[in-house]
Amino acid sequence: MFKTPQDYVDGVLKRDRLALAKTITLIESTLPTHQDIARVIVDLLLPHTGHGTRLGITGVPGAGKSTYIESFGTMLTGMGHRVAVLAIDPSSTRSGGSILGDKTRMEKLAVDPNAFIRPSPSSGTLGGVGRKTRETMLVCEAAGYDVVIIETVGVGQSETTVASMVDFFLVLMISGAGDELQGIKKGVLEVADAIVINKADGDNVVRAELARKEYQAALHMLMPFSPSWSPPVLTCSALESTGIKEIWETVQDHRQKMTASGEMAEKRKVQALDWMNFLLDEGFRQWFYTNPEVKEALPQLRKAVEMGTTSPTAAADVLLGFLDGRRNS
Repeated sequence: MFKTPQDYVDGVLKRDRLALAKTITLIESTLPTHQDIARVIVDLLLPHTGHGTRLGITGVPGAGKSTYIESFGTMLTGMGHRVAVLAIDPSSTRSGGSILGDKTRMEKLAVDPNAFIRPSPSSGTLGGVGRKTRETMLVCEAAGYDVVIIETVGVGQSETTVASMVDFFLVLMISGAGDELQGIKKGVLEVADAIVINKADGDNVVRAELARKEYQAALHMLMPFSPSWSPPVLTCSALESTGIKEIWETVQDHRQKMTASGEMAEKRKVQALDWMNFLLDEGFRQWFYTNPEVKEALPQLRKAVEMGTTSPTAAADVLLGFLDGRRNS
């Protein structure tokens, strides 16, 4: 059925879910032949991308990300939007496996004809974002999904990676879990376009409002990332679907202001260059460690560094010397 890259492209543009799924599988594959085909497909689809809204959502453990995304996504499809959710699962550090349970955690959204959920292992990539997440996002846009949500594994300094590939970065928090300000890294606060206190329902409404004020005060101490936007702190209840509409209105307001100032177009240009540099770094790293001379010398040099008979600087210099033909001892 899918024999050439054009077959995949045609299927994606026709909004064929099978073609979309198979294309993403190619993109995520580590086989060189699959990677070559995927590159051609992404290049052919590129002119059909860039028109949607890209959202990154992260949060502390227990913040209810999946419940929130299901409530948020269902509201959007009800408004006529087509929503793709790229849910990044933490991969096992031992086996490289992944639970991939997102479809069971978003039962209602999973059966929505205007939604597409794709669990993807993070494979240990910085920020909990799969190495091919950006390409997958572009393919989803080409398939007509005008809202693409990237759910990351949790809050941490490296979570700022996902902020470098989305238009709007939302940090989901909860109240009543001790000192809330200790539960989030400053680096994440600096790139947040909005903070949302979830589970603002029942007896927790007052605590949620108190947490909102605390975060708002914390944000005021930081230099705004954009002259056109000051990140708000909102409250919602994903369980009761309250406050969800206001969050979408905030996303739209942000998009309108950033587009009007020209910052959105500039931001996407910078993101594309950042991603190219990231892939270059990964490519060079892979190229280095697959070099036959490096593979042969590395075990002995590691042992020498551990034993203290060779300095780390000298060992690194020997290894780097293999790349330009030098031989150092």
